Amino acid sequence: MGSGTSTVVTEALGQSEPFLEFQERLSRVAPINRQVLLIGERGTGKELAAARLHYLSNRWQAPMVALNCAALSPSLIESELFGYEKGAFTGALQRRFGRFESADRGTLFLDEIGSIPLEVQEKILRVVEYNVFERVGSSESIEVDVRIIAATNADLNDLTRKNRFKQDLLDRLSFEVLFLPPLRERKEDITLLAGHFAGRMAMELEWDEIPVFSDEAVEALEKHLWPGNIRELKNVIESASVIAENGFIEPAQLPAKITGVFNNSDNNRVSLPAANLPLDERLKEIEKSMIIEALRKTGGVQVRATELLGINQRSLWHRIKKYGIDVKGIKNNDI
Repeated sequence: MGSGTSTVVTEALGQSEPFLEFQERLSRVAPINRQVLLIGERGTGKELAAARLHYLSNRWQAPMVALNCAALSPSLIESELFGYEKGAFTGALQRRFGRFESADRGTLFLDEIGSIPLEVQEKILRVVEYNVFERVGSSESIEVDVRIIAATNADLNDLTRKNRFKQDLLDRLSFEVLFLPPLRERKEDITLLAGHFAGRMAMELEWDEIPVFSDEAVEALEKHLWPGNIRELKNVIESASVIAENGFIEPAQLPAKITGVFNNSDNNRVSLPAANLPLDERLKEIEKSMIIEALRKTGGVQVRATELLGINQRSLWHRIKKYGIDVKGIKNNDI
């Protein structure tokens, strides 16, 4: 898949009726060489659906190129899509191919297409209708054979009424419109996906066993409305897996937004580090928090703490020294 968009890490897994109906319709549409519009909330897996459309089509051996239109400034989108000639603007030191040329005979996935400026929409419409375009700074017409799969979580009909999206382009992109079901309508899939993400995390960390969910944790996960959909579920399960005690995920390992517990008087509960930290740093912070928690629970008695943590005394001592943990302060309830 071509670069230019952040990969949405989600899974085409499910057994619920809305999920199976969506996959069946997608499979019927995929072989038809026409544009497709994917509509769904953030985190529902629009890029994964686009990839499935591509690989089930007769274009599967050609490139699939992706572009997140919302990630670029309006002034950059045109040159990213259509390329430019040397000297077309300041900084254009050599000719550069755009995404349409890179996707020739393949598929171009345009995520968040509602973010594209009107003047660029006009050029896209010309490609859809006549299969030709010009690079920025050139009058030479270039012919391409590209199938466009567009995606959005915006109301494009509303944008057309506000003259922010071209009706003609919307009509041409809407040969087939597929609506991705949100996770709250796929409750039967939540446990399946959660187990999958926990297994992926265990494999990444080279654990021998996959974390298991308590009934209470499953109930909390199924009651949550998941506004961030599968992406949100993945992040929650990865964090819960890392701090799971004895490989068992309970409500205590889930965020307050899932369990509804925002004021917890138990000072021993692990607090997660900022999500924007690199994974290695997050794991170190979580490990340090778990050690402090174990020492608090055991009154600073390291032998008992090793039993809670499942490590030997030498390993615990090494980590205490590594993280500069004040065991005496923990005994005195100063930490």
